[in-house]
Amino acid sequence: MIQYIDGKNLRDMFVSGANNLQNSKDYVDKLNVFPVPDGDTGTNMSLTISYAMKELSKVSDDDITNIGKSLAKGSLMGARGNSGVILSQIIRGFTKSIEGKEKLSSMDLAQAFKNGSDTAYKAVIRPIEGTILTVVRESGEYAIKAAKKEQDILKFLELVIKEANESLDRTPDLLKNLKDAGVVDSGGKGLVLIYEGMYEALKGNMITANGSGSSNSSSVEVAQGEINTDDIKFAYCTEFILESNKVTYDKIRDIMLDYGDSLAVVGDEGLIKVHVHTNEPGAVLQEALKYGQLVTIKIENMKVQHENILVENQTAVSEEPAKEYGFIATSMGSGLADIFKDFGVDYIIEGGQTMNPSTEDFMKAIESINAENIIILPNNSNIIMAANQAKALSDKNIIVIPSKNVPQGFTSLVSFNADASVEENEATMVEALSMVKSGQVTYAVRDTVMNDIEVKEGNFIGIGEGKLLSAGEKKEDITLGLIEKLVDEDSAIITLFYGEEVTEEEANEFKSILEEKYEDIDIELYYGGQPIYYYLISVE
Repeated sequence: MIQYIDGKNLRDMFVSGANNLQNSKDYVDKLNVFPVPDGDTGTNMSLTISYAMKELSKVSDDDITNIGKSLAKGSLMGARGNSGVILSQIIRGFTKSIEGKEKLSSMDLAQAFKNGSDTAYKAVIRPIEGTILTVVRESGEYAIKAAKKEQDILKFLELVIKEANESLDRTPDLLKNLKDAGVVDSGGKGLVLIYEGMYEALKGNMITANGSGSSNSSSVEVAQGEINTDDIKFAYCTEFILESNKVTYDKIRDIMLDYGDSLAVVGDEGLIKVHVHTNEPGAVLQEALKYGQLVTIKIENMKVQHENILVENQTAVSEEPAKEYGFIATSMGSGLADIFKDFGVDYIIEGGQTMNPSTEDFMKAIESINAENIIILPNNSNIIMAANQAKALSDKNIIVIPSKNVPQGFTSLVSFNADASVEENEATMVEALSMVKSGQVTYAVRDTVMNDIEVKEGNFIGIGEGKLLSAGEKKEDITLGLIEKLVDEDSAIITLFYGEEVTEEEANEFKSILEEKYEDIDIELYYGGQPIYYYLISVE
């Protein structure tokens, strides 16, 4: 009988849970409701928890509080996609519940599971049942009941996992799309895999990562290791993590403004990370010590290493005033990236359907732009939460326009007015999202039935306004049929962005067909270079 677990047990359980998810991420990806080749829930959740594992590896002791805070911070900064952001909030709530404890009982774990659920629900504006939220809520509520009867943590976890699996099996009854596709919720499955991995570790069957996940771990390390030190004028790059319940990260940020530049402050309830370039590292640390203890410290003398280059570069940078507006857009494909740049976008984050950018990717983009107001266009419904999470962490004025696809992003940008106020621009750009109808043409990765349409693996499929509208064996027919369903009597412009699998000649031939069919509508064609999607379609 295992009545209590300690920090070492907790560490092993999370590592094993993360590995179990990583080993099965491809399977979780395939549970995506749409039969398209971009199901990325498993990948997003795996990369999110991989960041947490990297932060966990920096904790040398087995103190439960330190372990929990590292997991919370790592998952927060590494969160990718809606599923990753929700997972980061589940971990954050779980670890907050166990702070200050030296060992954990079944009731402690039950309350942590429940708090993870509560925290995740608070983070989602409009929670949808039949998703990971349902699985974490129902298993969390059940955990409280189970802990009152079962003190053996192994038996307790068996009961919780059983309930989590049953909750997962019920998700198709709550979401028609899941039932039509014959699958359970992918995010819920990812969560169950983590729980099952934690249980196996406590049993003594520690799950290790297989070879398929090694490339993901490498990419995570590269992402976290990219720190740009070119634009500095102070000699010492000073980083520390302050553990304190006496001060907020806003207060620390205001204090540190007096000591240097390149300031980045990230806070998460008692744990504050500070990065600042200063000529007084000792004074910076002494100031921080007034409010708590320093968990980690790193100081580098950059002037010794790069003095001549830094002086030349910083002289130019320091004299350049901040512009009023800066823009960040998420996009995949060189053609689409070039178009966004032509619209004045400062920073393109490579990402989209198959690889959602993390919160940290957005933070890096935000810090690179010298502007008073920064507008973010996620251009994917699965990226909006990560963008908003970065907004919450940044001390800059960030406006997230909830664009769900590239056509919406372009339409929103066209409506921007440099002479208008920030509030006016935000309202106008959000309103512009509803002025465009969008569609995508791709291929099916499995057989399914959706919206009463029978889909065979390998079929070309047309998706319009987020719904599967057509499927068949001829790409041209499917694309024409999709456009017919998007066009109405008010339509004035049809814009096509052709992908990397479509030749210029083929695209131009299709444009000619459209021009003949729609004589009163302007047809515009651009090279997008996007993977997976043969055509992205905009109808205005």
